[in-house]
Amino acid sequence: MAKSAAIERALDRIDPAIRCYLLYGADESGSRALARRLEIAMGAEAERIDLEPTRLVADTALLADEAASMSMFGGARHIRVEGVTDSCLAAVEALMEAPAAGNPVVLIAGALKKDAKLVKRLDADKAAMTFQSWPPSDADFDRLAVQLGREQGLRIDEDIARRLAESAEGDRAVLASEIVKLALYVDAAPERPVAVTHAQFDAITAGNGEADLSRFVDAVTGGDPARLEAELARLAGEGQEGITLVRALLRRLLPMAAARAELDRGASPGMATERHGRAMALKDRKGLERDVVRWPAARIARAIERLGALDRELRHTAGAGTIAADAEFFAIARAAGRRR
Repeated sequence: MAKSAAIERALDRIDPAIRCYLLYGADESGSRALARRLEIAMGAEAERIDLEPTRLVADTALLADEAASMSMFGGARHIRVEGVTDSCLAAVEALMEAPAAGNPVVLIAGALKKDAKLVKRLDADKAAMTFQSWPPSDADFDRLAVQLGREQGLRIDEDIARRLAESAEGDRAVLASEIVKLALYVDAAPERPVAVTHAQFDAITAGNGEADLSRFVDAVTGGDPARLEAELARLAGEGQEGITLVRALLRRLLPMAAARAELDRGASPGMATERHGRAMALKDRKGLERDVVRWPAARIARAIERLGALDRELRHTAGAGTIAADAEFFAIARAAGRRR
């Protein structure tokens, strides 16, 4: 099993002799962050092939075939499989025993046991690397915030690092996204570093309305009319109503539709949510994962259709406006609540 520095070097400078990287452990966001390093190393033009574990179980030759195949346009390509378990062992063995496999494969798993067959099989193979990610301590996450900030040209002190870590709620991808936003806001770069102030941090985290709107969205998709009534009253007092709320709800339902389609094809809720909720904050992704299981595809499609029509009405007419929007929100919430 590789150590942290070794796996980072290997993913940053890809060795053609390594066919497969198994990234597993309780810190799945850490595993995905490592997988992202290989994606960056492959280059922006490289083709990424995402495979579902269920497909590997059904077709044990698929992974080896994809690893040996060429891109349609002759460019670089790499393969990623999320949610792997020991049920994928036969497909992984076929990959490792194949006569050729030019495209690197990244397998991402959760907290596999020490004696998991996948871990034992790949640990023993010189053409594979394995790494187990553990959830970082608060101190580790603070140091990560400082390190990521330095890479973006930000000088982050201990207090700002702690605030960044708390806002990311333990998710490395969210932390990286917040730091990029902060660097853009203060116009920082490695060649022109900027010391971050609390006022600058407040400016990118306050006033954008997303966190407030997430409670409204959760009330609708969670089927809670009483909570929805309170949220609508609060938001109306802040001047947020009508088309703003319609679009906030669509921002949840559109990725939910895509995630539900993957769920119906056999993906796990976590995998489908991670793939289609990458742009969301951690708590919104949790809401998406909860709702995608409860909402059937047909009802998601119907809600999107009705909200799309409402959006057009609000933009092009001087009709009932807020009243019509609120009535639609309650109708969707009541429909969601009936499925509990």
